Amino acid sequence: MKMKVLWMYHDIMDLYGDRGNIQVLKKRCLDRDIEIEVDTCGINEEKNLSDFHLIFIGGGADREQGLLYEDLVNRKQDILDAIDAKSFVLLICGGYQFFGQYYIDNNNREIQGLGIFDYYTKSNPNVGRCIGNIEIEADLDGKKVTVVGFENHGGQTMNVTTPFGKVVSGHGNVYQGEYEGFYNGQVLGTYMHGPLLPKNPEVADFIIKKALSKEYDNVELKPLDDTLELQAKEAMRKRMHAKKG
Repeated sequence: MKMKVLWMYHDIMDLYGDRGNIQVLKKRCLDRDIEIEVDTCGINEEKNLSDFHLIFIGGGADREQGLLYEDLVNRKQDILDAIDAKSFVLLICGGYQFFGQYYIDNNNREIQGLGIFDYYTKSNPNVGRCIGNIEIEADLDGKKVTVVGFENHGGQTMNVTTPFGKVVSGHGNVYQGEYEGFYNGQVLGTYMHGPLLPKNPEVADFIIKKALSKEYDNVELKPLDDTLELQAKEAMRKRMHAKKG
């Protein structure tokens, strides 16, 4: 088997170690003798998004998001075609926001999103910033898993009908919210940096399986020794609960 990954705006959208997600995917594939090819796509580069099993966009600050906005909007049909072709899409923070209807910033300026999904994001100076470690209970196509990460966003994302998970500790889509992220079976958007995948091997494997299923039937992944990864997750959970208590 071979998995082709496209890392979009790798040179701009890489906040809080989001590149670590790519490194984890590489390692977990190679440890299973699954060939993995990671390509990158910058502004004005021509790529056929439908050729890839997985498309990844990391997070960035408002300035970085502004730099790539026009290029991303011009790729909307290519993105829709890739989704129709069953490519899996992983979006972190700013990437997640872009796929919604719009974003209203601190200056009350409205920036149109791709409008692929119904959610939207508004900056609200009347509530606190969503920052700190976060734990959620996610449902990965019927499998309940605990997921941990780090969030830091001022935007409040609303009208999410299919969240990634229920908040256990932290904020999520909105300040002191109940739910985090977005997941519809093929696109996963989340505010979790840190990066997301090193402490959440179940999520990494879930993404690998979903991506490979574009081309291969009945994908089964060889189990790996996740002792260290799960210890790191548990240590983070203990810190959060001790602080909460």
